[in-house]
Amino acid sequence: MSNSNIPQIDVQQIKEQICSVGAQIYDKRFAAANEGNISFRTGENEVLCTPSLHSKGDLTPDDICTVDMTGKQTAGKLKRTSEVLLHLEIYRNRPDVKCVVHCHPPHATAFAVAREPVPVAVLPEPDIFLGEVPIAPYFRPGTQAFAESVTPFVKNTNTIILANHGTVSYDENLERAFWWTDILDAYCKILILARQLGPLQLLSREQSKELLDLRGEWGFSDHRADMGNVDIREFPGFSSLWESAGVAQRAFGPVENELSDATVDRIAQRVVELLERKAEPD
Repeated sequence: MSNSNIPQIDVQQIKEQICSVGAQIYDKRFAAANEGNISFRTGENEVLCTPSLHSKGDLTPDDICTVDMTGKQTAGKLKRTSEVLLHLEIYRNRPDVKCVVHCHPPHATAFAVAREPVPVAVLPEPDIFLGEVPIAPYFRPGTQAFAESVTPFVKNTNTIILANHGTVSYDENLERAFWWTDILDAYCKILILARQLGPLQLLSREQSKELLDLRGEWGFSDHRADMGNVDIREFPGFSSLWESAGVAQRAFGPVENELSDATVDRIAQRVVELLERKAEPD
């Protein structure tokens, strides 16, 4: 029985689109040399994917491989990418997804290496199009463990940072799947530049909630919308999974335009110490 969610498509045209996105990834330096991989689900048990050890900058339609949903290669003159298992795991968990783009955009990958959570409530566009971006724990690329590292996140986002590795984004068409990576890297670049000037000036709680509501109006589901009256600037959605991935806020505080409770406690303790010292006899 065929899956009604997967329409009949022109396979040759999809191969050409994969090559086009591959060229964009390479031109933007999101994938050096032979890095990165792209896939498109063309049927219930059929996925097109890029080959291993081949630059994404000079792909041709004849280079594209075909695999089944177990990862077994069924067509193609070149060997399929070793990281296709990651793509298949996403397809299994998200029947609505047709395309996956994995690469190493430098600014987003800097967050992956630092294992620094990406702040929200800084710019409208990332909050609307990306929402909260999680960081999946590190496993050796190409393994099933690596593929399953995204499982806890995949239903609640279309963009994931892979610890000490890169990024993966996915959607119903290749253009949108690539957009999310492009937006994320541009945003991470701005964050890195802004941090050199000083602490981030975050949007208010009310302003950030407006963007979350607008995200829903634009058709993007978001698990934070079901969490009640919470301050999304505090990263409540994925923070419970930070420890397993070694994620911690180091460069960017939780709410930098307001004093956190911990900061207030430290200030209060310091004031008490100074008053006690002043009260001591000379």
